[in-house]
Amino acid sequence: MGDDDVASNRLVIVIGEDATPRLDKALAAAVPEQAALSRSRLMKMIDEGDVLRDGVAVTNPKTKVKAGEVYTLILAPAVDVATLPEDIPLSVIWEDGDLIVIDKPAGMVVHPAPGTPSGTLVNALLHHCGDTLSGIGGERRPGIVHRIDKDTTGLLVVAKSDRAHHGLAAQFEAHTVNRRYLAVVNGVPSAYDPRIRGLKGITFEAGGILKIATHLERHKTDRQRQAVVWNSGRHAVTRTRVMEDFKGGAALMECWLETGRTHQIRVHMAYAGHGLVGDQTYGGKKKVSPKLFGPEVAELGNSFPRQALHAATLGFAHPVTGEMLEFTSPLPADLEGLLAALRR
Repeated sequence: MGDDDVASNRLVIVIGEDATPRLDKALAAAVPEQAALSRSRLMKMIDEGDVLRDGVAVTNPKTKVKAGEVYTLILAPAVDVATLPEDIPLSVIWEDGDLIVIDKPAGMVVHPAPGTPSGTLVNALLHHCGDTLSGIGGERRPGIVHRIDKDTTGLLVVAKSDRAHHGLAAQFEAHTVNRRYLAVVNGVPSAYDPRIRGLKGITFEAGGILKIATHLERHKTDRQRQAVVWNSGRHAVTRTRVMEDFKGGAALMECWLETGRTHQIRVHMAYAGHGLVGDQTYGGKKKVSPKLFGPEVAELGNSFPRQALHAATLGFAHPVTGEMLEFTSPLPADLEGLLAALRR
């Protein structure tokens, strides 16, 4: 089967000799890679009567199949989603037919939600990408495979095609994507601090690396927060090291993610007792000290209008070509100003 067969909106699959006997699994294994049909998409097609055998729709995914049977898949054209395109400026780091890498500013939400139906990255991408979106799951929309918080700045990769969406999602699931963040925290984490060493889930690795491994889930009483838990939730691992120590009162940290849970770095640094400067949700009681830094610098740090967190490095294999890609983003002006003040 060639690309023209996919473009014709009909895909013919012949069941092979060694195919699994169940329809949905047999089709998932047999569809060519360039068709970029996930199993969930195939299940939806079966349910909607878009999988035919001898011209008759087969609507049971558990239907037994036999070697040599021919199935025709009707590929509906991608439909436009209800989210409206908006002409919002974007800082595009990389773009081709399958993906786009964005350097997101502070204040931009990634995906529309009831509280933020517009002005999001998705709205901007719908306008920027236009007809170059080939459809994700049957809809003409950008494929969001990871997110960064509204007030976190930095790099984000988004899929423009189904095949890129599947390939990127698989890499994030396998934890093979290189994501490194820069954060400014209150205090300086130290391997010699008995308080940190006594915390469950925290270990120190060679090179002064602090490893934080917990489970995370929504807070029981505040649904906008995440909380460290142990017997439920989702496994979360963050590694971090001190890059610059500011008089023992604050530190520039490099953080890299093994997993990518909501608010993960912010929650983990707060759990370690070193919440991010400017983080109103998880920052904790530690503040930038006027005694150490003077009243002006302390005021700048303690009134910093967002969590001091920047997604600085993003590396992954191109989901279609296999080429290894790595992107870096310089610190935004507000974080550069904060660091300059702390250094003074």
